[in-house]
Amino acid sequence: MTRFTQAMPKGARERRVRTGGVELCVAELGDSGQPTVVLVHGYPDSKEVWSEVASRLAERFHVVLYDVRGHGRSTAPQPLRGGFTLEKLTDDFLAVIDAVSPGRPVHVVGHDWGSVQSWEFVTVKRTEGRIASFTSMSGPSLDHFGHWINKRVKRPTPRRVGQLLGQGAKSWYVYLLHTPVLPELAWRSPLGKRWPRILERFEKVPGGDYPTSSLPTDAAHGAWLYRDNVRARLRRPRPDAYAHAPVQLITPLGDAFLSERLYDELELWVPQLTRRTLPAKHWIPRTRPDQLAAWITEFVTATEGGKTRVQASGRYAERFGGQLVLVTGAGSGIGRATAFAFAEAGARVVAVDRDAEAAARTAELSRLIGAPEAWAETADVADEQAMEKLAEKVVAEYGVVDVLVNNAGIGLSGSFFDTSPEDWKKVLDVNLWGVIHGCRLFGKQMAERGQGGHIVNTASAAAYQPSKALPAYSTSKAAVLMLSECLRAELAGQGIGVSAICPGFVNTNITSTARFAGVDAEEEKRRQKKSARLYGLRNYPPEKVADAILRAVVRNEAVVPVTPEARGAHLMSRFTPRALRAIARMEPPL
Repeated sequence: MTRFTQAMPKGARERRVRTGGVELCVAELGDSGQPTVVLVHGYPDSKEVWSEVASRLAERFHVVLYDVRGHGRSTAPQPLRGGFTLEKLTDDFLAVIDAVSPGRPVHVVGHDWGSVQSWEFVTVKRTEGRIASFTSMSGPSLDHFGHWINKRVKRPTPRRVGQLLGQGAKSWYVYLLHTPVLPELAWRSPLGKRWPRILERFEKVPGGDYPTSSLPTDAAHGAWLYRDNVRARLRRPRPDAYAHAPVQLITPLGDAFLSERLYDELELWVPQLTRRTLPAKHWIPRTRPDQLAAWITEFVTATEGGKTRVQASGRYAERFGGQLVLVTGAGSGIGRATAFAFAEAGARVVAVDRDAEAAARTAELSRLIGAPEAWAETADVADEQAMEKLAEKVVAEYGVVDVLVNNAGIGLSGSFFDTSPEDWKKVLDVNLWGVIHGCRLFGKQMAERGQGGHIVNTASAAAYQPSKALPAYSTSKAAVLMLSECLRAELAGQGIGVSAICPGFVNTNITSTARFAGVDAEEEKRRQKKSARLYGLRNYPPEKVADAILRAVVRNEAVVPVTPEARGAHLMSRFTPRALRAIARMEPPL
């Protein structure tokens, strides 16, 4: 009989599967003729933890979720002791896939204990040929974990001992779950009631239909997952726990329960491994469903197409692969170099510039470099209506931006009294208002999505280094720096980072197009040529700035002086500001 669950996405079809003395509740979404993706939940969850991810995947795949025995609407084994071994969980998995995908391999996705048991599925002989791929998140193989521990105990070094102690501290809850009776009592009294608030406060997990009312019972039963398996398997890990299908590992870098060091040697056990990282905490099925759905889709599609790896070759491919990155001023210089760097990391790139031909060229080259998709958009960042139209188009056609790089800018040199109101307006419109428009429009979309992101604003060393020759330019960049600092504080609680990048003398075409106030056209052209020549002799490439931008996003850095002179001026602004002000009085070499 088919029923519709209340907590699952609309259109979920429910069935019961009997196996090993229990009855499993299984839900299905999407077209059963498409590749089947099986989502396995962790502890103390039920299948509803996957509802957001499942609804997104159902547009492309046949999606299957089931309540692990003793959880949700599945029945529990009797007695509980010995009823949750990995062998019995594997029996359950085979019964489910035989029912929903007979004769056709499935793609498995596991989180937390769902990942732990799925590692068993993908490494035992009796499932070989039944699993097409496996996506793991926040749950290691107990066999791999056991070998990881043994290596550090038998051949200790300071680094290995530190890793062992670090993971030991993170595993505090495992010790408690082995305590008789106490976990059951805790979950059925205060902890069970307060768990949704705990998740919301510490993990930023939104409410809604998760967790379900069965949580106290699920958590009490689930304690036997640990008791039946952890100590026995860690003491005697299997020596042949090799994966027989491609594996995608997604590691949330803020996981409070698992160290990312656990996976350092995973290539020894997984011949076909794709790595991903997320700046998020443990419960990513609830906090990052868009990114997970995108990565799962990419991995499943690649595997179905006969590919074993989907990872780009760039330095930060684990972090940015498949993410959507928008760069303004992408037609040349730092903007183009930044678009290329994200493309090499496997990101999808939106190259924005007021020069349509230059933007198109950047997008074309980005695709050749490694971007799975790249698009060119034309917009003047100073034009509020144009930016609003751009934001509407990007979210409608490409999705919500994961990383925004407000890079477009113009240069202007000249004394304060030589700088006309029109000059001031033009510089502030592009350098400051362009950043404001980008942050306001694309940043708002990030915040409303509620799944984190990052904003990068290109400021300048001129933001904190005064100069009598750059009053307008320095003012605009100082404003960008302060805007970035303020926005960083406001968005920190929403998982959105903000970085201000402060290059120094970088060899780009901004020097040859910069304007000089108070001089005629001939003198302006002469100064442009001289400025371009000086920057050319300095020859600091924009690619180094682009690398600093990616690194700033990965590390969530606040203010990033890039060149040696920018770093020196930044130190002086903090410790010897009088000296910096004295330098500001010097005549520029033009």
